[in-house]
Amino acid sequence: MTETIMDVKSKIRDVVDFPKKGIIFRDITTALKDAETLKVMIDYLCEQFKGVKIDYVAGIESRGFIFGMPMAYKMNAGFVPIRKPKKLPAETFSQSYDLEYGKDTIEVHKDAFKRGDNVLIVDDLLATGGTADAACKLIKQTGANLVGIGFLIELVDLKGRDRLLSETSNIVSMLKYKGE
Repeated sequence: MTETIMDVKSKIRDVVDFPKKGIIFRDITTALKDAETLKVMIDYLCEQFKGVKIDYVAGIESRGFIFGMPMAYKMNAGFVPIRKPKKLPAETFSQSYDLEYGKDTIEVHKDAFKRGDNVLIVDDLLATGGTADAACKLIKQTGANLVGIGFLIELVDLKGRDRLLSETSNIVSMLKYKGE
């Protein structure tokens, strides 16, 4: 599987100084457009949660939707979007979190899950963990069980995993970038 992971990593484009100077942006669009690479990414993430009872996959807007929908389909689970404010039409739970310069908020429908449902959160990138941590707190507000979090990419130096360990120890990332 390591060879396959390296193949996927080779398909991700590095964009230097985007969105600002000093940042290396990991552009997954170059991997997503390759059908075989997309399949490998989805299969890998699903395989990591094999044997875990999952009722719903919750994808964080917007790239979590890209991975969450096909994962839910493969896992015979429902899909629930976690969205930015005022994008969901019914009553929501909201969770704010800190950004580098300010705050942001994400929301989920209050009736998205029933108490005791098992939920897997999915997103494309784990950096500082702020968004994922807020998503974990949203799941808990609904009374559902958080059974894991899956990411395509983890920026190890930003220590987002450490922030999430208080929510779950079942954290998976396919590709890890360290010191890059």
